[in-house]
Amino acid sequence: MFKGSVNSGTNGRSEESVDKVFNTASSSSDTLLTIDEVQKTLNRSRASVYRYTNTDTRNLNPPFNPRKLNTEFRSDQKDQLLFHPNEVARFAKDILRIKEVTVEIFNSPSSETQNILNAILEELRIIRNKLDDQSDKNHNIPNHLQDTDRKAA
Repeated sequence: MFKGSVNSGTNGRSEESVDKVFNTASSSSDTLLTIDEVQKTLNRSRASVYRYTNTDTRNLNPPFNPRKLNTEFRSDQKDQLLFHPNEVARFAKDILRIKEVTVEIFNSPSSETQNILNAILEELRIIRNKLDDQSDKNHNIPNHLQDTDRKAA
């Protein structure tokens, strides 16, 4: 899912290359990353990811800090820290100086929940089609009756 590597250069400087693969749902919104996923993506320890994160015990949603890894908005202090994939990529490139950052977005494999939602959607479509057919029949009957009433008159 996430890959990261650090290669030492011949001149003693580290050249860092991180390929990030972010799974997203097939909807237009991106899937947010948990602290564990960010840790694997950046190839850093959990403690260092927490040090990078823009959090404040006195302020639930601190203002954007370009030098920190900014979380998504939370409604409660107990909510899990979640990160947008673009924010993680920005942080890796701008702050950690990772030279090559590639973000690839794939459709996530179908989960049981997704399969159930697709089945519900299909049933709703069938119901909608039947209601439309019934509505068409109801509109056709008065027209037909109106035609016979005209002929009788």
